[in-house]
Amino acid sequence: MLAALAYAVLGIALWRPIARASDVRPTGTLGRSCLLGAIALHGIGLAAAIIVPAGLHLGWALALSTALWLGMIVFWVENFLLRLDNVLLLLLPAAAMVSLLAALFPHGHLVPHASNDWLRIHLLIAMTAYGLITVAALHAMLMTVLDRHLHRPIESAGQQGAIGRAMGAMPPLLTLEQLLFRLIWIGFGVLTLTVLTGIAVSLRLGGHALPMDHKTVFTLLSWATFGVLLAGRHIQGWRGRVALRWTLAGFAFLLLSYTGSRFVLEVILQRGTLG
Repeated sequence: MLAALAYAVLGIALWRPIARASDVRPTGTLGRSCLLGAIALHGIGLAAAIIVPAGLHLGWALALSTALWLGMIVFWVENFLLRLDNVLLLLLPAAAMVSLLAALFPHGHLVPHASNDWLRIHLLIAMTAYGLITVAALHAMLMTVLDRHLHRPIESAGQQGAIGRAMGAMPPLLTLEQLLFRLIWIGFGVLTLTVLTGIAVSLRLGGHALPMDHKTVFTLLSWATFGVLLAGRHIQGWRGRVALRWTLAGFAFLLLSYTGSRFVLEVILQRGTLG
């Protein structure tokens, strides 16, 4: 709740010039410090909710909140290298909303065997990978919306609404594309660690390296999709809409790996209950 309040206050301060049809001021040292404080509050809240003595407590709202928290960390670091201040116009309201959702809907489930150190490490790495790739997918969606906005007829400053002015204040697409591929590189690296630690955990707990279930198949498809995208970027110079489509396809596979594994788990539990 404190993180949601901090994000909301920072968001209101940033949106006020937009509402008054003024230019957004760059984030200064004080603003960056306040943002870092909000991110720290967010991280403390997530750690208290997810890492419990009995293992790991996971839920949809906590997973979404974790993804945005990772996105805020990446933004805070990348803002020293790229001029991304105005992206906060969208990030801060989103972070406030998901932090509030995590506070209001903290329900979830304890992961079986989460007291096992290997499994705990694997799950934390997997959550980081899913979070980073979710942020990359949301970033790709933002770039798609911004690309369409840039191709609309030019409006005068007096005719633009607050949303139009906010879109006009976004960084150039080339800058956003650089950030997108940095997110994908980091997410791909962490996803690779997820696959490797998953193999180690599966061998320890089940005796199989790669059980062919929904989770494994779709995770490997996602990993391969992002690998092809990065190879295409390096060899063929893929960018623009091609890169956005591959990013969303890789995210879709990863989303199916999560929902598919949950579906299989629910079926097993139902059969056990009925039996």
